[in-house]
Amino acid sequence: MTTPLMSLTWTDHLTGRQGFLVVDRLVRGVSSGGLRMRAGCTLDEVTGLARGMTMKEALHYNPEGRYIPLGGAKGGIDCDPREPGAYDLLVRYLRAMRPYVESLWTTGEDLGLTQDLVDRAATEAGLVSSIQAVYPLLDDEAAARRRLADAFAVEVDGIGLDELVGGCGVAESVLTALDRAGVAYAGTRVAVQGLGTMGGASARFLTRAGLTVVAVADIKGTIANPAGLDVEALLTARDAYGTVDRSVLRPDDRELPGDAWLCAGAQVLVPAAVSYAIDTTNQELVTARWIVEAANMPVLPEAEELLSARGVTVLPDVVVNSGTNAWWWWTLFGDIDADADAAFAHTRRSMRALVEQMLARAERDGTTPRAAAHAIVADRLPVIAERFGWYR
Repeated sequence: MTTPLMSLTWTDHLTGRQGFLVVDRLVRGVSSGGLRMRAGCTLDEVTGLARGMTMKEALHYNPEGRYIPLGGAKGGIDCDPREPGAYDLLVRYLRAMRPYVESLWTTGEDLGLTQDLVDRAATEAGLVSSIQAVYPLLDDEAAARRRLADAFAVEVDGIGLDELVGGCGVAESVLTALDRAGVAYAGTRVAVQGLGTMGGASARFLTRAGLTVVAVADIKGTIANPAGLDVEALLTARDAYGTVDRSVLRPDDRELPGDAWLCAGAQVLVPAAVSYAIDTTNQELVTARWIVEAANMPVLPEAEELLSARGVTVLPDVVVNSGTNAWWWWTLFGDIDADADAAFAHTRRSMRALVEQMLARAERDGTTPRAAAHAIVADRLPVIAERFGWYR
């Protein structure tokens, strides 16, 4: 991949904190990628995430669909979202980025930010919508916006559809890998890092598919039970940041240190919280057969090399967590309606086909799933560029 089309750093005049925007590519003049807020966020991190968004968009290209891929972009703010002044900082950032959001960058929730919060801050910053740059590409803007708003209003068992579709895609990635390996769902143990938007939904779908979640990690540490955790109880007891109220734990649930989820006796690890969670040191703790990247960039490349050398398969984030972004556009462009069953069915079909293709190519080429995903993208980008035009 070449250098990004645009990369900028913003410094808040009140706090001195920095924010970033990287546009990796534009397709039809528009890019797509969420906005994250976390202490320690860097320009390099946002650059990698923007490149990943270009890949996610290309991977879901379907010539027969209404949704046409956009370019990749990402925003980031170096601030703990729990800080008292974080929301005001978010508003100032979006006000500064307003020309880009209006013209070429569609954005939404990511690590540390919910969609409700982004929407509220965008309105306060004077924006029509955080995705308004895509509106000129729609055949019927009013109908499309109404359809997406209706979809965001859908809840299933107390959790919003927008939160669930990403976890549905993660779960389908896990199930596809198990099916290819001939491993039964029942008896397969899972450990999840992070019980926020992506991690919580992933845990729910995996549990309902018959797998057993034996460990969940949050900012306070790891909750574990080799017989299986009560996932629904934990979901009910979490706060907006995915931290679980320990008062709901059962007598046989154990509280362990933060890294204990890596060696909790699970066959599948789902890092669904922060980037760079698994490094060259703590990868030694991993005993699982699969790591399924629900978070963005949770496994450092050097750690992945070491894991691969000892037989641990890493399913990459650019595929695994791409369902949420795709669902936005499937809904907005009209490939699916504002309906949970339709959303889950479309997500499962698309994710299974994509993961199957990636794993088959990795097996054929004798390489890793990540390398296979990159190869698939390399095949698709010239087709997208020729058909729609893009800007490097």
